[in-house]
Amino acid sequence: MIVPNFQVKTEKETSNFGVYVIEPLEQGYGQTLGNALRRVLLSSLPGAAIIQAKISGAKHLFSTIKGLKEDVVELTLNLKKVRIRYTGDKPVKITLDKTGPGPVVAGDLETPAGVLIVNKDLVLGNLSESSSRLKAEFIVESGYGYVPFEEREAGEIGIIPLDGIFTPIQRVNYFVSATRVGRITNYDKLTIEIYTDGTIEPTVSLKEAAKILVSFFNQVVEPKETIKEEKIKEKKNEELNLMVEELELPTRIVNALLKEGLKTVGDIKQSGTKRISKIKNLGGKSLKIIEASLKEKGIEIGE
Repeated sequence: MIVPNFQVKTEKETSNFGVYVIEPLEQGYGQTLGNALRRVLLSSLPGAAIIQAKISGAKHLFSTIKGLKEDVVELTLNLKKVRIRYTGDKPVKITLDKTGPGPVVAGDLETPAGVLIVNKDLVLGNLSESSSRLKAEFIVESGYGYVPFEEREAGEIGIIPLDGIFTPIQRVNYFVSATRVGRITNYDKLTIEIYTDGTIEPTVSLKEAAKILVSFFNQVVEPKETIKEEKIKEKKNEELNLMVEELELPTRIVNALLKEGLKTVGDIKQSGTKRISKIKNLGGKSLKIIEASLKEKGIEIGE
């Protein structure tokens, strides 16, 4: 069996960039490790992002705000660039209340404890007059990779869902070259360049990626007991007993369902899409909102 015997050296490191050399590796293992680490770094490290906006004076994405030089589309594009350090499990609210004239920057965002804006100098927009005011609320959530706004489309007027760019890694390059140990010259030297958004240190991201790979390989070597079917059924039953009010649906939809006698998730599932779509004050858009809410809990409505 091949026993790993190599070192990890730091060639260069800043707060958002690092170059690391792993050597000597058995021939072929440079590509094996390099490709695996790169894929995990880009896809599987947790991060945080603004995933929802509620801007005073803007009813939808294509609105304009009096006194703000940028339209709402430009503003939301800039919001996606805000890099946030947050490791909590639950969504949190951050606020903005800025008067002009002058630029509105990410540092103007008011955050609760545990939420840190990294790129505070990022310009979000520009207010033209002293009477101009930009007031808004945003929801920050932690997650992985990239989540398009279509997966969290809101039904309430004034709520603007945003694409979630969670990954803290901006770019990863790796190069494999030859190195020698004594007289043997066919060993691999793996060089990895990691660019982060500043919310995580490059050396920490490299170690976290390696830990993720180790956890997957350990499941192959020593498989852990998977969740038993009984526990899955028990969880499903608990979810079916959830009250309609607990689904965080718009009040209008909740009232319509209750009026029809549909009080729990189980009632909705049993009714099916055909019956629900015929309920007064509920249309196709409302049905999609209900389906999306249930899908988050792994429940699908039949016909």
